[in-house]
Order: sequence, then C-alpha cells, then structure tokens
Amino acid sequence: MRWPLARDRKHALNLANFDSTTRKKVVIVGAGFAGLSAVETLYRENFDILLIDRHNFATFQPLLYQVATAGLNPGDVSFPIRTLLRKYPQVRFRQGELSKLAKESNLIELEDGSKIGYDYLILAFGATSNYFGVKGAAEYSHAIYTLDDALEVRNRIFHQFELAAAHGITEGCLTFVVVGGGATGVEMAGASAELCDRALRTDYTSIPRSLVRVILIEQRDKILEAFDDPLSQYALEELKRRGVEVTLNSAVDEITPEKVHLSGDKDIPYGILIWAAGVGAPALTATLGLPQGRGGRILVEPDLRVTGYDNIFAVGDIAAANSKNQIVPQLAQPALQGGKHAALQIKNLVTNVPTSPFVYKDRGIMATIGRRAAVAQLKGGVDLTGWLAWMAWLILHLMTLLGARNKLSVLINWLWHYISWGKGPRVILGG
Repeated sequence: MRWPLARDRKHALNLANFDSTTRKKVVIVGAGFAGLSAVETLYRENFDILLIDRHNFATFQPLLYQVATAGLNPGDVSFPIRTLLRKYPQVRFRQGELSKLAKESNLIELEDGSKIGYDYLILAFGATSNYFGVKGAAEYSHAIYTLDDALEVRNRIFHQFELAAAHGITEGCLTFVVVGGGATGVEMAGASAELCDRALRTDYTSIPRSLVRVILIEQRDKILEAFDDPLSQYALEELKRRGVEVTLNSAVDEITPEKVHLSGDKDIPYGILIWAAGVGAPALTATLGLPQGRGGRILVEPDLRVTGYDNIFAVGDIAAANSKNQIVPQLAQPALQGGKHAALQIKNLVTNVPTSPFVYKDRGIMATIGRRAAVAQLKGGVDLTGWLAWMAWLILHLMTLLGARNKLSVLINWLWHYISWGKGPRVILGG
C-alpha cells in the first residue's frame, strides 16, 4: 500500500524547517540497526527527529556475504530509507556524511558544509575493518561491511573465474582466502565453497573443481571462538566437508597483491582475499574529539551517553558499551537494544527522570556454515546444529528486518535463490 502523496510532501517540506521549530531536536547519525531502532522508539514523542546517513538506503549487513557469493541480489538486502520512514511523519531524512562535531555549540557539520543544530545527538554510524597493523591488509584485502564491498567481492570472484576460463589457471588464480575464523569468516568461507561447486558444475565446466581452493585462516586454535567447543568443532567439520581448507594457529604477517604471508614463513598465492578478522572504528571517529577506547570505540557511561557529554549518545558498533562488567559485542542485537535504550534515556532527560544503565539481554549467537548447516548457541544453554540451527538462523534474521512487507519480500527472494542456487545472480556488474 502506498502512502498518500500529500503525506510525502509534508514529510519533505518539514526538512527545511528543522532548525526553526520549537520542539527538542534529536539528530541520529547512521541508519543501521542502532539508528533505526532509536527512530522507532522516539517517533511518537514530541521531538523533531532528523536521521542522517551517507546512503539513501539501509543495508541488512548480516546477509551481505550472500550478496558477495551470488546467493542474493543487492536489492534483497537494501531498503530505501525514505520508504522505511513513511510511517514516521515526524522523522526527516538527510543524505550526507558527518564531517565535524562542534560540541560546545551543539552543531554537526556534514561534508557538503551544511551545519545542523541538535538538542540531543545519537551517534550510530557503525564500524569498519580493523587490520591490526598488518602491512598491506587495507590495500589488498576486501572487507564486507557495505553493499559496495559485497558487490566488489562478487565481481572479483567472477572476474577470477572468467580469467581462468579464458587464459588457464595460474598459481593462486582460483584460490580464495578468508582471514578470520569468526562468524563472518566462517559464513563467507562456507558460502564461497558452495558457490565454487555450483558455478563449476553449471557455468565454468572446463575448470576442474580440484584446482579451486577456499582457505580459511585463523590465528587462534579454534574457529568461532565465542561458541561452545562442540559447536566450533561441528563448524570445522562442516567446512572441511565442503572443501574448505582451515588453517589454525596462523597469524597473517603481510599481504601483497599476489600473496598472503603467514607466520612461520608460509606464503599462499591468492586470487582474492577477504578480511574478516575484526572490526574497529572508522577514521572519522578520531576526528570528533570524543574519548576513545580499545579499537577506537567511543567511551560511554552506563546510560550510553558519551563520557563527558550530557546530550551526546553513542550506540551500536561504534560505542564501547559495558553491560554486566563486560564490553558489549559488536553484533546486531546489541545495536538494536542500544539504539532503543538511548532513545528512552532522551525521553527521561526531557521529562527530568533519572537515566538508567544499559543492560544487554543476550539472546544467543548464530552462524551459518552453508545451506542446511548452522550453529546456534541460544539463551539458557541451548545449542543447536545442522538444519534446525539453520532454520532458527533464518527466522531470527527475518524477525530483525523492518516492516512486514520487507520481511515477506526478503523471505520470498531468499527462498527462491536458495532453491534455485544453480541459477543465482552470477554476473559482473559495473564497468
């Protein structure tokens, strides 16, 4: 159902008047899980809310690896922000990128020079790759944090296949290396192995499967370190069953355009290298003049206000939030809960009610290894593996999506692409 055009006009016209209204102004930077959760919590209140993001769409990041491995199309995991905000007439949207923060005057400045005032500011612009000082990692590896990242990885994968089909297989040409044995690395390695199987059977029949390698590198002695040992072992066995070579206890010393150098003088030639070894704060964070902790994350008080500031909140991956004496992990659920909590504290501050500390409710963690194989460590000590865990993973991710129509659309697309895996979107996009 389409919202009336008149409502869209009202929504657009109010943006020009944002600075001239008398209501309290809340500016939210970042339209990820945390930012949209804050919007959903505040929109019925007597605030003027401005949501800012450098893209005009929101991305469902947990499924980006499927875009990168041709399991889903870009449109399956991206949603126009203005479409999401149609049901929130008091919320405006501005496409732009934060450039400066004038804390004393309650102003932010965007890269285009625009200055926007606020009474309360929520920083929710997410994280990026942490390369831990590894030489060449930023220059020659690929991360998967944005839709552009995922498309670039997909293009590179099929470029390597086309190169091999046209000119023959050179050393490392069809070697796909994933660095990092956490959930993202495991999911990417498993999906890459399945993609190779399907693509070679249907599209690149002249290339022997035995000449294609998928290698997962982890510096610790187990993958999925955050999971119980039986789940980690199950994931390891499933990856190997799919043809993934898992290298444990191996740290990356350096990455060059052709090879990854591991500790112990081991070199691996590669065609593409995916960096999934950790997340850190974007370079922008260091320029804002806010206190930072480990990984560059912004230090916050128990109520999620930035340390030293009464009207600035940091939530999601960018915040070093602490709950029950532990740093909150950089996952979707903490971001959703943190965005909601920050919004509730703003309501408390306006009504002179004391703020409350953020308490993260851990509902468990999940990771997929491939089709019909996953691991789930749920609240209450319940561990699931295989098909049952895979279905639980699917249901949870669908519940996280915003809007019934979006849920249905993604479910249909997701099921179709998995049922017809051999007919996935294996195309090279762009120039």
